[in-house]
Amino acid sequence: MPPDVLAPPTSPAGLMWRGIRRHRARLAGCYALITSWLLCEALVPIVIGVTIDRAVATGEVAEIALWGGVLVALFVVLSYSYRFGARLGVGALQLEIHQLRVEISQHVLGAEGARTGLLPGETLSLATSDAETIGEFLWHVGYTLAGLVGVVASAVVLFGIDLVLGLVVLVGVPLVLVAIQVVTPLIARDTSDQQAGIARATGIATDLVKGLRPLKGIGAEDVATSRYRGHSAVARDASIRTARSTGSMYGLTATLSGLFLALVAYLAGTRALDGDITIGELVAVVGLTQFLAEPIAGLGQTSAQAARSFASARRVVDFLATPPLATSGDTELPDEHADLSLVAVSTGPLRELDLDTRAGELVGVVVDDPASGEALVRLVRGEVRPDDRSGTVTLGGHPVDDLTIDALRSRVVVSQHHVDLFEGTLRATVDPDGELDAADFAGVLDASAASDVVDLHPDGLEQPVTAGGTTLSGGQRQRLALARALATRAPLLVLAEPTSAVDAMTEQRIAEGIRALRHGAGSTLSTVVITSSPALLASADRVVLV
Repeated sequence: MPPDVLAPPTSPAGLMWRGIRRHRARLAGCYALITSWLLCEALVPIVIGVTIDRAVATGEVAEIALWGGVLVALFVVLSYSYRFGARLGVGALQLEIHQLRVEISQHVLGAEGARTGLLPGETLSLATSDAETIGEFLWHVGYTLAGLVGVVASAVVLFGIDLVLGLVVLVGVPLVLVAIQVVTPLIARDTSDQQAGIARATGIATDLVKGLRPLKGIGAEDVATSRYRGHSAVARDASIRTARSTGSMYGLTATLSGLFLALVAYLAGTRALDGDITIGELVAVVGLTQFLAEPIAGLGQTSAQAARSFASARRVVDFLATPPLATSGDTELPDEHADLSLVAVSTGPLRELDLDTRAGELVGVVVDDPASGEALVRLVRGEVRPDDRSGTVTLGGHPVDDLTIDALRSRVVVSQHHVDLFEGTLRATVDPDGELDAADFAGVLDASAASDVVDLHPDGLEQPVTAGGTTLSGGQRQRLALARALATRAPLLVLAEPTSAVDAMTEQRIAEGIRALRHGAGSTLSTVVITSSPALLASADRVVLV
């Protein structure tokens, strides 16, 4: 299976292993070069010790030249091994982070959607900080492998110099690492709490910024701010606990490794004074002792990084495991136009609902409860099923659940009451694919009364639209959303309260515009408008009261 289509993992370990598998070529090169770099680091004090014993102590020029050349070559290999190893490793790390972000985005933004209760800011946190924490694990795996090889190689050299020193290193390093692991579960728990707290606070902050104007309008900004302050305090406290446990791990690592290395240096010094090892060997032992400080500290930090990465991986795996928002099958529809039919459907507040559409017809739907309108919209979109499988929802005679997402979405477009606008120009907002010619574009703007929004700005169609349309009024946003829906020319268009934020005169223009644009002579387009607007209902061919 190609790396870019590996199945979503079901466990944090599976997510980590998948990252290694799909970047195995880069990572294999990275790990080999990083191991080479660390081995060269270990060889530096050894070569210096040999140079002292064979060249400096003897005064032989040939030996000095030989071992000097070996030292230069060693530093060349050391330098380039790290340079190119780091390049491969960081490249794999960044690519994995990007692929995780794409996967998270596709899961929630894809045609089927994701049935998750996360706020947008929480999802953003998954795609940023959690993805980065997982990606960093790839680098630490390589450093762990290189560190282990470096420690083993140092132990072998020390065995060759002195049996006692070799045994001390061989036994002492595992003991230090085992002692460090005491803090690791705390780091995993605190990191999980920290990431969840940050995600929650980010989600609330995002919603607060988006809804600041209406909050000010009803005087509720203090309540919303207090809510954010509470969640922010929780995230802050979790971050402090994470920093405390991570700091404890670093402090424990530094203390234990320092004591251990001091013991090795002391033993080497006494052996040199007793004449059991040469001056060059003493230099090599002291140098290796200094070298061992880095891989031991790195091995201790790797456990903390693994704890953080697994905590983030658990959050991502749980998110990717959320079920799709809309169910789908594999049935295609041969006809461009397909009639929608709801027969004896009950779900939520709806009870025994019968509703159908016909080609070329404009149907008005009046609901006594906004929840009923929302339930109807979700039924048409395939996001909910009738309760206890009672009743049927079909499109072109086929159950909506059996249709492919493309078959459903290409024939049915739903414009919900809540308006979502994206950053760009007004032209791109209404016609993101640039498919409309000038005449069709003008017709859509006139039908939705969005031409007023164009005329009010000196830049016209090129005026900027901010994310969420925050610089526009509620009525302007609603008209742009309606224009965007009309521009799709969908065979079946479902509009939920499309004029609730506009005045009566504009509402009348919109009612006439929808009628003229979609239901002229010979039109096969169908429109369902969920509304209580007298103007829209008056333009309908028939009205259904729910």
